[in-house]
Amino acid sequence: MTYYQGDPVKKSELYKLNNAPYRLQVNDILYIDIKADNPKIVSMFKNVESNSGSAANVGGNLYFKGYTIDRHGNIRIPYIGEINVLGYTTKEVREKIEMELGKFFKNPAQIFVTVKLTGIKFVVTGEVNSPGTLNLAQNEVSIIDAIANAGEITQFGNRKDVIIIRKTIDGVKKYHLDLTNIDVFNSKHFYIQPNDIVYVAPLKQKSWGTGTTGLQSFSTVVTVLSFLVSSVLLVKNL
Repeated sequence: MTYYQGDPVKKSELYKLNNAPYRLQVNDILYIDIKADNPKIVSMFKNVESNSGSAANVGGNLYFKGYTIDRHGNIRIPYIGEINVLGYTTKEVREKIEMELGKFFKNPAQIFVTVKLTGIKFVVTGEVNSPGTLNLAQNEVSIIDAIANAGEITQFGNRKDVIIIRKTIDGVKKYHLDLTNIDVFNSKHFYIQPNDIVYVAPLKQKSWGTGTTGLQSFSTVVTVLSFLVSSVLLVKNL
């Protein structure tokens, strides 16, 4: 199966992205780093598990070292307490934390806060070589990144109908992408979101058991027809 068939549209349209920022969900994990001109005060607000939030820890076990959004949509920061961040963007969370920290500093303008997702976690299942849960330390993950990191689609997978299952505030949604068409680059669902499920369904031939290629399917059909014809002739001769 050949990927990305057809001619691309204009470049400005081909790389048009859905610029709506991602809004945080329950179980997302945040990396939060705080800097200011008074390190002693700053150290009060550091997550104990993050060991001062050093760069060396960013690549560690972020499940323990980051700030996990609980089932109520809150994160807990020392001395500040719980902050609700459900449905916020990372920029809005940064501004909210800066406002809270401003109560502890004489010059709030010197506070520098960094808020990032600790990676984009998603699940790839179905007809791929390495199904499972993945977490990529990237700001954006395309459907191509997701499939490639899952070991590519097997010969039994339907590349014309790759499904993204996404849980939203309005309920569960399903989006269909055709990886054989160049227009997939222009889809607003080209970039997946955290907690998405990417499902690659099997080809109908596999479901029916008739083969994985056109030639195999044809051979199976010919074999079945030959069996039926032979059976009919045998019955007539009896």
